[in-house]
Amino acid sequence: METTTSSLEPLLERVEEYGKTTLELFKLKSLDKTATVASAFISRLVLTGVIILFVFTLTAAAALWLGDELGKNYYGFLILGAFYGLVGIVLSFIHPFIKKRVTNSIIKQVLN
Repeated sequence: METTTSSLEPLLERVEEYGKTTLELFKLKSLDKTATVASAFISRLVLTGVIILFVFTLTAAAALWLGDELGKNYYGFLILGAFYGLVGIVLSFIHPFIKKRVTNSIIKQVLN
């Protein structure tokens, strides 16, 4: 009986070590995926912020120029406001397509 118990101890130690190693590997893989997704999100967020500032500045300049050409400054802002309203309406119709692409992109990053 003692030989059976003594021969099982090394096996149980190896199983325990295997379990710890598997858990550590899972933690490291999870950390890698989390870091990849977070870095992609943050870099795209920064890029989006810069693009928004650029578009805002360009819009203000275009509105002032259009207003100067049309004789009243607020005309330029009204025209560009209407343009962005139309862009918003178009984007609301294609929102499901955009959402699906973003979701698929995140899933690909997590699974690869």
